[in-house]
Amino acid sequence: MSRNLRTRSDLVSASSGRQGASPTDARYPVAALTVGAAAGGVVAGAAFLAGAPVAVLATLGAVAALFTGSSLKYADQWERAVVLRLGRYRGLRGPGFFTIIPIVDRVGYHIDQRIRTTAFGAESCLTRDTVPVDVDAIAFWVVYDAERAALEVQDYNTAVILAAQTALRDAIGKHDLAELIQSRKELGRGLQEALDRKMHDWGIQVQSVEIRDVIIPEALEDAMSRQAQAERERQARIILGTAETEIASKFVEAAESYRDHPTALNLRAMNMLYESIVKRGSLMVVPSGLADSLNLPGIMGMAGAAGMQPDSAGDGGQGGGETPVRDEGAGDPETPGPGVSGPFGPAPPHS
Repeated sequence: MSRNLRTRSDLVSASSGRQGASPTDARYPVAALTVGAAAGGVVAGAAFLAGAPVAVLATLGAVAALFTGSSLKYADQWERAVVLRLGRYRGLRGPGFFTIIPIVDRVGYHIDQRIRTTAFGAESCLTRDTVPVDVDAIAFWVVYDAERAALEVQDYNTAVILAAQTALRDAIGKHDLAELIQSRKELGRGLQEALDRKMHDWGIQVQSVEIRDVIIPEALEDAMSRQAQAERERQARIILGTAETEIASKFVEAAESYRDHPTALNLRAMNMLYESIVKRGSLMVVPSGLADSLNLPGIMGMAGAAGMQPDSAGDGGQGGGETPVRDEGAGDPETPGPGVSGPFGPAPPHS
């Protein structure tokens, strides 16, 4: 609440210096003195030509200068001056220079008709689901009727900030936390409509309200982060399980196809075995029953023939004969060397 009160006091102090006071621009005293001196000189000159004494000339000139200088006022292009005559509303003047009747008339206010921005907020306000939040917002508004703004409300600047804070707290209490975070534009639009209806009689139009920030407690923020992480992990597990289910169904279809076609199953097994042993250094242990059913000796012969192909890049082009292989494992008659093909293809190197 201290932040809200500080914002309101700053706003009032910043705006009250202009409202209800005459312009403080340096052009005003210069223009007033110039016009007053000119008027005093004209009156004094006329009295001199009429043969009036010097004292009368000075008195008439001073009175004329003071009267004319105090009657000259001005307002900026974006302002309207509220003129009161003996305390009653006389009308609006400006922009530019204008005159009033001294002593009888006075300028009560200078109304700024430009678009203004007012920052406001609500601290520790409970949402509909009883979550304390801090909300910062900003309102854009303009005085479209200077007469109403001057006569219907004492200080429209303070009225705007207090009405905005009240409307914001009321809107927070009607929404859940998720709605506040996800639907900021809708919340701002609702605040704009509520404030515009309330301030229409004051001559003020609220053009828009924007929610700048929604601050939640740190503990709740951590809990929401963990919840979002758990939700993402759940989705990932669901996707993985769906993929596993699809793969298993495909395996079931393949198994049914192979069950009805044993030859296709043997061909597939032979192809897988051949692809596994064609690589040099591969070692596979196959049960004897499976070896007989797959015609494993024939496959091994094919693999051995593939491993003994002549090397066209060897021995400087001496011919297309087989390249002799040096037996590095000659010390062990039962263990072929690294380059010697065993009964099951190329033997693996010694570790």
